[in-house]
Amino acid sequence: MQWKVALLTASDKGSRGEREDTSAQVIRELIEEELGGVIVDYRIVPDEQDEIMAALIEMTEYYQADLVLTTGGTGLAPRDITPEATLKVIDRQVPGLAEAMRMGALQKTRRAMLSRGVCGIRGSSLIVNLPGSPKGVHESLMAIMDQLPHALGILSGQLGEHNG
Repeated sequence: MQWKVALLTASDKGSRGEREDTSAQVIRELIEEELGGVIVDYRIVPDEQDEIMAALIEMTEYYQADLVLTTGGTGLAPRDITPEATLKVIDRQVPGLAEAMRMGALQKTRRAMLSRGVCGIRGSSLIVNLPGSPKGVHESLMAIMDQLPHALGILSGQLGEHNG
């Protein structure tokens, strides 16, 4: 199965063209190489809750992405509000994925415990908040990569809860 994946970067500087979006490049490579996914939408928005929410809604409803991966806005800075925006648009949380990402990253750096990223379901789409740094993105995404096909299979109705 080739999964439809959307990428959303939350970054004030990135949205103004002042910073190259290297984290999204890491995500793109991992999705294509490890998951066999195809990128159906990619955009950069400023750290504004309404803009993040609107992008997540459009990616899940219009583009019907199976998986939406966000990068940025998961730390402790005042403008880091990606988790709050995500929580407002999801139907249900998937806390085990967020916990696994933090646990995996904690093996590399103690600062991983400061990541506030959440994961959840909107309709039949899975939304995963990743950190903003390329290294954090790689560590977090690889911590859950082996479970994504099963999760997406369940959400798409191709797998039953206990298959595989």
